[in-house]
Amino acid sequence: MNRATKTTVSILVILLLAITAGLLWKTRSEAYNLLHSPMATRELPDETPADYALEFEDVIVTNPDDMKLAGWFIPSENGAVIIMQHGYKSTRRELLNEAEMMHRHGYGVLLTSIRAHDYSEGELITLGYYETEDMEAWYQYLLTRDDIVHEKIGILGNSYGGMLSIQYAAQNEKIKAVVANCAFSSMKDTVSTSVTHFTGLPEFPFVPLIVFWAETDTGVKMEEIDATKWIPQISPRPVFLMQGGRDTVISPNSGQLLYDAAGEPKELWFDPELGHVEFDKERAEEYEARVAAFFDRYLLDQ
Repeated sequence: MNRATKTTVSILVILLLAITAGLLWKTRSEAYNLLHSPMATRELPDETPADYALEFEDVIVTNPDDMKLAGWFIPSENGAVIIMQHGYKSTRRELLNEAEMMHRHGYGVLLTSIRAHDYSEGELITLGYYETEDMEAWYQYLLTRDDIVHEKIGILGNSYGGMLSIQYAAQNEKIKAVVANCAFSSMKDTVSTSVTHFTGLPEFPFVPLIVFWAETDTGVKMEEIDATKWIPQISPRPVFLMQGGRDTVISPNSGQLLYDAAGEPKELWFDPELGHVEFDKERAEEYEARVAAFFDRYLLDQ
């Protein structure tokens, strides 16, 4: 091998090593940003229930990891309460519209937040692995109230919060009815769509490396995050699923996959024209009518 060839090969090796190092650094950084949410960088609520003319209480609970979690409680007029859980890196404010809708029908609402979101403590997001402990802390709070009927508690979640609602209801048979708006079916089914949405990076070669780093950070394997395995455990309690056909945050097949996996009774509202969690705004009247009828049937008429 002559000197010129050696030089060329050396340059190519250096370039390959530089590209590889850059790829590893970029994917490591993106995985960190996806799973970490320090208070200084996170979205915080800029409205409260008072902006919707709703009476409410500020509530703080403590999870098993000694983190304080922030929530709002809106009193019930019919004895029933709906736990409402917001989505990924969002806040309680996301569900104020839904809370106002359901309060018109007499329902109390507990607007919850989880670790590493809103004003709640913690920085690491484990995509449901530990967050169900936060949901349990909120449920236990409701059991301390004597102004509600403890046998009339439902849950409603958006997106990541919808997945958490399914996961938690599968663990707690006292949750009597579940509404999940654009919940992802599993990380396996939606990881490419979601990672591309939140990072802007193409699937190959970035997604597999981001998943590797995410699993390293959390100690959680992505295949463990699978709502299609949890949702059958909810039956014979009812589940109402919504999914938009133009969803670019999660796989638009998620709703059907969850519906197929669920036991009876179950409902699926698929709208091919809607994007991610747009039902309450783009189909507001129908959303209110269908969600209220669902909870009336399974929380009030039992």
